[in-house]
Amino acid sequence: MGSFGEGGRRSKFPYFSCFVNKKGRVHVMEIQLDKAYPRVPPMVSADVPYIFNLKWSMNSRLKNLVQQFEKHLEKLQGFWSTLDEIDRSLQIVDSKQASRAIPSRQIHVGNDCFIILFIDINDPRSLPECRFMGLGNTVNSLRKTWKRNVDKWERDKAFLENLECLLNTQLPRLADEETNNHLDECGICYAQYLPIGDELGPRTGSATDYTCENNSCSKAFHSVCLVDWLRSITTTRQSFNVLFGNCPYCSEPIAVKINATKN
Repeated sequence: MGSFGEGGRRSKFPYFSCFVNKKGRVHVMEIQLDKAYPRVPPMVSADVPYIFNLKWSMNSRLKNLVQQFEKHLEKLQGFWSTLDEIDRSLQIVDSKQASRAIPSRQIHVGNDCFIILFIDINDPRSLPECRFMGLGNTVNSLRKTWKRNVDKWERDKAFLENLECLLNTQLPRLADEETNNHLDECGICYAQYLPIGDELGPRTGSATDYTCENNSCSKAFHSVCLVDWLRSITTTRQSFNVLFGNCPYCSEPIAVKINATKN
């Protein structure tokens, strides 16, 4: 969420302006006025990756602010068109959290591997920076393929077409996600994917990978979450690298390999 303006004595209730651009995108700008307005410029926030530098003087009025905001929106249309192409076609991790203010997307590429794309706001058709996440040889192979094909990126091609060319694979489509059972939420952390962070090592961003074998339960979990939960229960037993306990939902016996959370 982009914003500008200094803290201070602001109006109790913000003002909202709604804009519909030529592409049909709806944008809402929140405006808060200082008690010293118009001597002090308004504070503005909006769902944009960065806010514009407001040109303001004692003679400025809200209509001047609106005009500057509309020009700023026009500069960002190419960036948002690229985001729309990704969001409408591919499987996005935490798609509900994705917004027009965030210039990155984490995409599911199959086999519990993911790629985080960082879109250049000012040059959205250019080759994006990326980060690969996943398990072992699969993600290493994807990374090598990307580097080998990086010179094949063409600005005139569709963004999705370029991605699949560099990865040399067809990416999972959004329509496939609706019937893909492996995207069930974890019964412990209530997320489809583990968070992104170095502390999780190669498991970062991984989908649920353990399912209760009781057919009447079949609750999905991340092995990492399940191991942590079992270790917190005094009745859990360990034999070599396996923890034995009970499912948090149906209480049926379960067994989880500890090293499955480390590879």
